[in-house]
Amino acid sequence: MKIALITSFPPSRHALNEYGFHVADQLRQESCVDLTVLGDYLRTPAAELPGFRVARCWGFERHDNVVTLLRAIRMVKPEVAWFNLGFASFGARPLAAALGLVTPVAARLSGVYSHVTLHQLFETVDLDDAAVTSPRLYRVGGWLATHLLLSANSLSVLLPTYRRTLDEKYGRGRVSVRRHGIFAGRPDPPDFSRRGNPVHRILAFGKWGTYKRLELMIEAFDRVVATLPNVELVIGGGDHPKTPGYVHSMAQRYASDRVRFLGYVPEEAIPNLFREASLAVMPYTSSAGSSGVAHLAAQYGVPVIASGIRDFREIAEHEGIAIRFFTPGDVDSLVEQLLLTLNSPDELKAMAWRSYAAGVALSMPQVVREYIRSFRQHERIKTLQLAAALRRAGQLRRADALAQNVGERIQRWQDEDEIAAGGL
Repeated sequence: MKIALITSFPPSRHALNEYGFHVADQLRQESCVDLTVLGDYLRTPAAELPGFRVARCWGFERHDNVVTLLRAIRMVKPEVAWFNLGFASFGARPLAAALGLVTPVAARLSGVYSHVTLHQLFETVDLDDAAVTSPRLYRVGGWLATHLLLSANSLSVLLPTYRRTLDEKYGRGRVSVRRHGIFAGRPDPPDFSRRGNPVHRILAFGKWGTYKRLELMIEAFDRVVATLPNVELVIGGGDHPKTPGYVHSMAQRYASDRVRFLGYVPEEAIPNLFREASLAVMPYTSSAGSSGVAHLAAQYGVPVIASGIRDFREIAEHEGIAIRFFTPGDVDSLVEQLLLTLNSPDELKAMAWRSYAAGVALSMPQVVREYIRSFRQHERIKTLQLAAALRRAGQLRRADALAQNVGERIQRWQDEDEIAAGGL
């Protein structure tokens, strides 16, 4: 199966590049997949990651992305064009964003099966937190963009409430709920000798400045230190594109021996960062989708304390990740949850094992194979429909040959699935 994965892709640092990398990394390991990544242009020249076939053919804030992407899709000739998207993947400005989001339906109209993995809904975004300057225009654009994305052959969302919202508000499109997944095939169990020995590291990780802010976290940490001296706060990640300079300004004010600012964390440094964390804290004021940081915490068996917003509660309920909640924006509530958890070694371990178990069930090989099975199902249905049309036209020999081909493919797919299941 030839798949073109349309995504921001490292060494690009645009949104969803990490998720795109891990999906691509798993796809290239599937024997049944011939993968080409259609990635975003790089600001400065850099070597491509080894082992991937990458065509750089679209860019952030460009108005010609639909043209350049369709040209690349015609050259690759995939059976599936798989889009890994958020609403701002193609641009923060409404026109560039909307023009880019036309591409999935344009790919469908060109004869290619198009699938969209959509990481958030515009209905769930707090426009003030997201620093949106034209809320009314954003709402109109978001409504139009959602209709465009629902016009692809199929669309996946990562939380059940997102599907309910689409069904109730739009009532169209072929929408499925898929799991976000962790970024590993075989996650390692937590190593408690690296946590709280002698210092408990509290990790805050993300792109900071809009709905992810640090003021509340730092105020809560200062109060925790007064009670528990064996703790430190580690802040990883850089600025959100809309708030340049935010992390630097916070580091100038608050960096100390107990509060460390790491800035951008390269992919190879992430495992040790999480393995040595006793807790991950997500002091967000609103949400923009199924949290990649929460799934990283599950991958490494790190307990989570998070704002009690709807999306985090659904992640805990839907996927089993261990999360304790505090009242959004309430520093007293956050301090209470931090002290309760850090003062209970048994609770820390129980949460760690619960998140690890959830992570094992959310491995990237399982998630990607669910997508592949759905793509195969479409291919099977399309072929059988063609065979039926040939029979109606009296072309029985061609119809029988197609039906036999489908049977052989199904048997091959079942054999591949059995081999893959044995390797998990």
